[in-house]
Amino acid sequence: MSATETPVRELGHWIGGQWTEVGETFDDLDPFTGEIVARVAAAGRGEAKEAIDAAAGAFAAWSQTPPAERQGVFLKAADLLEARGDDVVSWLARETGSTFGFGMFQLHFVAGLFRQAAALAYAPIGQIIPSDVGAFSMGLRRPVGVVGAIAPWNAALILSARSIASPLALGNTVVLKPSELSPYIGGLVWGEIFAEAGLPAGVLNIVTHAPGSAGEIGDELVENPAVRRINFTGSTAVGRKLAEAAGRNLKRVVLELGGYNPLIVLADADLEFAVNASAFGAYLHQGQICMSARRIIVERPIAEEFTQRLAEKTKGLKAGDPKEHDTIIGPLINESALEMVKSRVDEAVSKGAKVLAGGDGSGSVYNATLLTDVAEDSDFARNETFGPVAAIEVVDNANEAVERANATSYGLASGIITSDADRGLELAQRIQAGIVHINDQPVGDEPQMPFGGVKDSGWGRFGGTAAVEEFTELHWITVGKPHPFPF
Repeated sequence: MSATETPVRELGHWIGGQWTEVGETFDDLDPFTGEIVARVAAAGRGEAKEAIDAAAGAFAAWSQTPPAERQGVFLKAADLLEARGDDVVSWLARETGSTFGFGMFQLHFVAGLFRQAAALAYAPIGQIIPSDVGAFSMGLRRPVGVVGAIAPWNAALILSARSIASPLALGNTVVLKPSELSPYIGGLVWGEIFAEAGLPAGVLNIVTHAPGSAGEIGDELVENPAVRRINFTGSTAVGRKLAEAAGRNLKRVVLELGGYNPLIVLADADLEFAVNASAFGAYLHQGQICMSARRIIVERPIAEEFTQRLAEKTKGLKAGDPKEHDTIIGPLINESALEMVKSRVDEAVSKGAKVLAGGDGSGSVYNATLLTDVAEDSDFARNETFGPVAAIEVVDNANEAVERANATSYGLASGIITSDADRGLELAQRIQAGIVHINDQPVGDEPQMPFGGVKDSGWGRFGGTAAVEEFTELHWITVGKPHPFPF
């Protein structure tokens, strides 16, 4: 149903193949206008348990479903998503402030993600293992059971789809908890699409919650023995707490957390390309992407010209209503996010940073901002700032650039721009990050790639065959192994 036909929808949970009664609700707000776009059911721990029970009950049948049937569900879901493209992109703007370009990117990425997941139905083939005692020995990969998926709001369509696609395709069942800031386009939309695609009841369950109530749902996912895996995308602080709780309950988790991502621009870089790549990497979706370029590290011979050109580029980025197709910088997700960005920039300036572009905003929009001379003891230099702000650092050589890139507790994504790809490859292997893009900025992903970070950016990998290891168990089975003792 089109969002324009029903400006304010009432949305229940998706549990056991049924939409629940709405009951107690919370308001889902447009971050640009502040208008209510939906009234959404507010779950507590009881609803989370109900969803887990439904997933556990559906697991036996779904895990034995032939791979062709699982594949067919995902191929149909991809087609259904594309058929609803206009509505999906509209919801991304109204619920998360996504600009048209980023909304279209998410739409096409997720359709590709589902088609790649369809292939995963045939991926866990196992292996034959030589035995020294004459047994026929096999390592078989089997689905683990119920997977708890906790998805964020920032790239709501992509990150919620990623949290469920591989687990489902591999034969697991899932309970999804979307962010309270994107309950529909980062969650409940999948109940609609996968039901129409033919996913059996209970295989996917979705519970939404009011602001401040995420802990109840998370506690149930961590502590309920039926849940055997958890994946989480979000902040390092929350991921650390989740990992500690999962460890106490002996549950494996996949964590994709924050990033303070460097982009190195070497002296032999093509300047026009480097400027455009830097602006894209820093300001796409208002810098509210875990891979966004936070620090742009430039070799001194080109630093002055590069800085001048990037500052001019930054000043020219249109900010405003994300529903206007030529808007580049839309709103931040809420007032607290806006205040955090303002305070980080103001504190950096108070410690000597210079504002080369931006540094201000209007309403819920903070203009694209470029800083230089940021003090190392400022909050901006030490912590991920989720907004359209990047800082330039000037270094004398490539070795110093790598040292600066590694001088952070994070290690998610990075980029190196150089005309010498061989040199770029050598430097890339020294960067402490899960992802390094040579001749590109840090924001980049493909569904089949092993996506994830190191250090405080998390552990485990989403995507492709890496997901097979994360969301299946390896069973050792023997046939004909002789008993070792003569009883």
